[in-house]
Amino acid sequence: MSNECSCSEIVLLMGPPGAGKGTQADILVNSRVLRKLSTGDMLRDHVKRDTDLGKKAKVIMDAGNLVSDDLIVAMVRSELESMQIIRLLLDGFPRTTAQAIALDKLLEEMSTDISSTILIEVDEEELISRLLNRATELGRSDDNEEVIRNRMKVYHELTKPLIEYYQGQNKLVSINGSGTVEEVAKTISEVLA
Repeated sequence: MSNECSCSEIVLLMGPPGAGKGTQADILVNSRVLRKLSTGDMLRDHVKRDTDLGKKAKVIMDAGNLVSDDLIVAMVRSELESMQIIRLLLDGFPRTTAQAIALDKLLEEMSTDISSTILIEVDEEELISRLLNRATELGRSDDNEEVIRNRMKVYHELTKPLIEYYQGQNKLVSINGSGTVEEVAKTISEVLA
């Protein structure tokens, strides 16, 4: 086993809709041998497998409510405990400062920590253009400029405290996501080196 794979690594990737986060996440998972942890996928998996956590989540989701931070953190704990060596890419978690604090406590219990927090930044007008193009390509007429601008507003409102939280810990590195996929991947790779 290579040295790169034999130690813990937890990468948190953040960025607004259209910043290329999904593409970069896929590249990172493959290049750094990380398991992608998506809370949405995790929730669906627990419900499908009918675990105790899944049963609790299903009742909440079926009622149209958001699953609590405690339940999400319990699922993350379950995932981490199943790993011999913790090598993760966090996707869509944490979403709030409360979740970030809970995650830090959980990782501390497991004698590990977030290795890197990367924020992919792209000019908002470029993001809107990217998302409008993607909506046209995918035939999504519901993704118009007004809806996209509102998604940006919500993203900024929800993410600003999280960005400040990781900046306060000196864990956040902002990178320019305006280049080609390869250029952005190279920058991320340099940050993680």
